[in-house]
Amino acid sequence: MLALIQRVTEASVRIDGETVGAIGPGLLALVGVEPGDGPAQVERMARRLLGYRVFADAEGRMNLGLSATGGGLLLVSQFTLAADTASGMRPGFSTAAPPAQAEPLFNDLLRTCRQLHAGGVETGRFGAHMVISLTNDGPVTFLLRS
Repeated sequence: MLALIQRVTEASVRIDGETVGAIGPGLLALVGVEPGDGPAQVERMARRLLGYRVFADAEGRMNLGLSATGGGLLLVSQFTLAADTASGMRPGFSTAAPPAQAEPLFNDLLRTCRQLHAGGVETGRFGAHMVISLTNDGPVTFLLRS
């Protein structure tokens, strides 16, 4: 499981012109599921998303995780994140989990994050064409692997 996280001052996801998820300060996480991912990867990724220290403490150092700040989390499924880009000029998608496997795992991640984080967890819609808007804060962007 992969997550491209971005520290944001705000982020939202729209489908067909309707905003379906939005947060203020917090993290936008684009999530890709890979073949072989399962409950262990979901649990590890949830803990990393909520605890990864990318927010400033009183001294301005990145020492605080999302749970410590109470910020929002916007989780967006993105199978292209798991694409094979090692060669050629076109991505291959055999390295991404098929939708029948990926959707339940993404939903488990969403459910786990909602159980563990009181700061609010929003999402888009699995498999939909989504328009993501964000204001990256920093910029601060990291690729997490479970």
